[in-house]
Amino acid sequence: MMTFSIVARCPKTLALGVAVSTAVPAVGSVAPHVKANVGAIATQAQTNIVYGTQGLELLEKGLTPQDALETILARDPDREKRQILIMDAAGRTAAFTGQETVGWKGHLIGEGYVVAGNMLVGNRVIEAMSDSFERGKGSLAERLLKALEAGQDAGGDKRGRMSAALLVADKRWTSSGRPLLDLRVDAHSNPVEELRRVYAVARSYFHISE
Repeated sequence: MMTFSIVARCPKTLALGVAVSTAVPAVGSVAPHVKANVGAIATQAQTNIVYGTQGLELLEKGLTPQDALETILARDPDREKRQILIMDAAGRTAAFTGQETVGWKGHLIGEGYVVAGNMLVGNRVIEAMSDSFERGKGSLAERLLKALEAGQDAGGDKRGRMSAALLVADKRWTSSGRPLLDLRVDAHSNPVEELRRVYAVARSYFHISE
């Protein structure tokens, strides 16, 4: 799954989230993994959801993101085909871009976030995402979505566009009965733009605060 994504944490609200887009259908069903008060993970390239499911389990047991990542990589004979981003509830990070992932490929770790991608038009995609997130204001969900939009505006996946997703856990939303914001666009000619529309509808309907 040749993809660009961001995982991040808000130091004020402790919200955790992932935003991701790619040129194949249904990225939201496999790439983003989030658990409140535990962590956020994106698994992409030759996607293996074990990095998300087991990764969160290891974080919940107290492993650091780096230790959790190394534990799963050590079990994986195809690790060089993977790209993984991890953020835990304490704000610690880890990332891995395998040597056999398709270029342009790479990741960038910043304060409170990690951005990464593979099969992109160039490094300007994750640089644009990084710049957007660092300059962004508002909720974590809003900043993640803006970063995804910046990545798409910079060229995104060099094969085209198909799906996008936003997955965020924010304890402030528990009064709405929706501790997880799980939004997906599965097959669309402009999935990031459509994700923005869906986000606006969800915010209004579920009274999600900024």
